[in-house]
Amino acid sequence: MSYIAPAEFVTKMVDAGESKIFMSTRDTLVRAYMAGAILALAAAFAVTITVQTGNALAGAMLFPVGFCLLYLLGFDLLTGVFTLCPLALIDKRPGVTVNGVLRNWGLVFVGNFAGALTVAVMMAIIFTFGFSEAPNIVGQKIGHIGEGRTVGYAEHGAAGMLTLFIRGVLCNWMVSTGVVAAMMSTSVSGKVIGMWMPIMLFFYMGFEHSIVNMFLFPSGLMLGGNFSIYDYLVWNEIPTVVGNLVGGLAFVGLTLYSTHVRTAPKRSAA
Repeated sequence: MSYIAPAEFVTKMVDAGESKIFMSTRDTLVRAYMAGAILALAAAFAVTITVQTGNALAGAMLFPVGFCLLYLLGFDLLTGVFTLCPLALIDKRPGVTVNGVLRNWGLVFVGNFAGALTVAVMMAIIFTFGFSEAPNIVGQKIGHIGEGRTVGYAEHGAAGMLTLFIRGVLCNWMVSTGVVAAMMSTSVSGKVIGMWMPIMLFFYMGFEHSIVNMFLFPSGLMLGGNFSIYDYLVWNEIPTVVGNLVGGLAFVGLTLYSTHVRTAPKRSAA
């Protein structure tokens, strides 16, 4: 499967972060929109499998289909750019600034949210026959997920917020490991296998992924979930985004960069 050693793929991580920072606004938004939409479809797919089979592991095993597709198509998730873009800044790549990193994060967030929300509306229409009847069993499940992972945390106060944050950290530790694992191989099969394992793990363990939640919670609100937009933002999305940033950067990006960059091949001067 054409394995690439860490000393080599760490340089690819920095190169990827640099290219994303300098990407045009249009391309960044388009790629982020499609990434959010595809991941949302995968989440709907996984929840449907779980409900229809009664087996959460089956849903988790098949959810990575969406992640693999969006990665191979060159689309961008916020969780990935949280990990890759700061490395270009730390590596002092020419022209890379803090504002450039923040610009990329902001555009990708907007694109991911728009894509996930588009699919949320489409799936809500499907689950309710165009909002003409009560949600079907899958729609009801999504509504309950939204309640449990907003007001469920709020009921525990600070302990709930800490739990939410840690779930966000662990999520992007695994998701960003999947992003990096795809760089370990030059073959499609190798990339897919590398991505599949950590993505399956995070989904089955119920960790909090900010883009998956951009689908689940707006869907839940449309499908009658007993929680508010405030609950969604304060008791899920915002802490999850912060946790995803810490998990991806601290446990994947910085650790790999700090231990392998010294032995990474030097880039030739332009």
